[in-house]
Amino acid sequence: MSFDRLHPSPITHGGRQMIPDHINAQIAGGLDFPLPRMLNVRQKFHAQRLHDIPATIAREFQRPEVRGRVQPGQVVAVGCGSRGIANIAEIAKAVIKELRALGAQPFVFPCMGSHGAATAEGQRKVLESYGITEAATGVPIKATMETAVVGHLTDGTPVHMDRHAAEADAVVVINRIKPHTAFRGATESGLTKMLAIGIGKITGAAIYHQHGMDRFPELLPQVRDVNLASRNVLFGVGIVENAYDETASIEVIPSDQLATREPQLQAMAKQHMPQLYFDDIDVLIIDEMGKNISGAGFDPNITGRNRRAVQWAAKPLVKKIVVLGLTRETMGNATGLGSADVITMRLYRELDVASTYANIITSCNLDGAGIPMIMNTDREAIALAIKTVVRVKPHECRIVRIRNTLQLAEIQISEPLLAEVRSQPERFEIVSEPAAMPFDANGTLPALTLTPHAAAA
Repeated sequence: MSFDRLHPSPITHGGRQMIPDHINAQIAGGLDFPLPRMLNVRQKFHAQRLHDIPATIAREFQRPEVRGRVQPGQVVAVGCGSRGIANIAEIAKAVIKELRALGAQPFVFPCMGSHGAATAEGQRKVLESYGITEAATGVPIKATMETAVVGHLTDGTPVHMDRHAAEADAVVVINRIKPHTAFRGATESGLTKMLAIGIGKITGAAIYHQHGMDRFPELLPQVRDVNLASRNVLFGVGIVENAYDETASIEVIPSDQLATREPQLQAMAKQHMPQLYFDDIDVLIIDEMGKNISGAGFDPNITGRNRRAVQWAAKPLVKKIVVLGLTRETMGNATGLGSADVITMRLYRELDVASTYANIITSCNLDGAGIPMIMNTDREAIALAIKTVVRVKPHECRIVRIRNTLQLAEIQISEPLLAEVRSQPERFEIVSEPAAMPFDANGTLPALTLTPHAAAA
């Protein structure tokens, strides 16, 4: 069955449209009741920030154990992924500049498993959406879904590598290091994962996911090490971000040091990670989700909620999650949608089923593509979530609203959370008075506006 151009469309059964353009559901008492007033609150995080990215990368390339690995004339494949990493285009451009200064001939390749609808053109477009283009970097982008088998695990599992990377003289990968959304281990989301899942394209990623994501803490380093042994992987460029979604640290890690250094950077990333300073939330409103925000669309490390198949125990405890839309950068990929309770019709119409299915099927966690309840407007979606929180009256509902799970410096809360916020001045700063949610005539809520101070404090 082909999903090449499968997008949401009305589903019919016996001549009836099952998911129409407008849903008229019978809801006892309706949804036209007053919603709690909201106010803007700034969460306070300690944040280390890197101010000169090109200079930092240039210094890293001055280290003898880094520059000594690059040989004049080498064709170097530089792998870039699909995550929305702060300053990724600037980082990639600086790495390429330093490689060329040492006489190498770099090119960029998409190192992103099944993302971008698992097509070469789709993955190229993902890179271009982040500003990683041939014009910006000055080098070719070589995109393919073809792989070469470069070795095997001890159980016979073949290890796949992007064909262009496998045929190059050397390989470099660039990625952010951070906690994963579905497993815990010494290395989670970062360079090791990119040198296993990302570089293996959809074929390799699907094979490794068949082992079960709960085995990734042991499996991914094994796959990485086969790739390191079979091809000339020079180093990985590890990025750590702060709680304000800014670049905190960049380090070039020689391949023979990845196994020891990456876990240390992951520990640093966990210390820098933002959070919601509440243990219990009745309704969490998320303005936007997408693959550029998190591999799970919206990060379970922030929401405390994960897919059914994942062993997970984390705060906060959220009773209902409402997602209003998709990011532009995700290009319709709504992987992780199944973790929400309610979505809007506009989000549903933005859903690219082909892209989402390619990603979800590869992961083997099929509930991540489940369609939550769809409401016609933002207001209806939020009201439904509030109405269905049991034993809580609407005016008492503890609501938190965020732009996405990366940007948590400035959030909105409902008045029932105000006393808790006032009692913790070391964590919170109140920046507005309570006000009604400003829905427009179509019931749409304007995007949560982040002040410059909150976005880059």
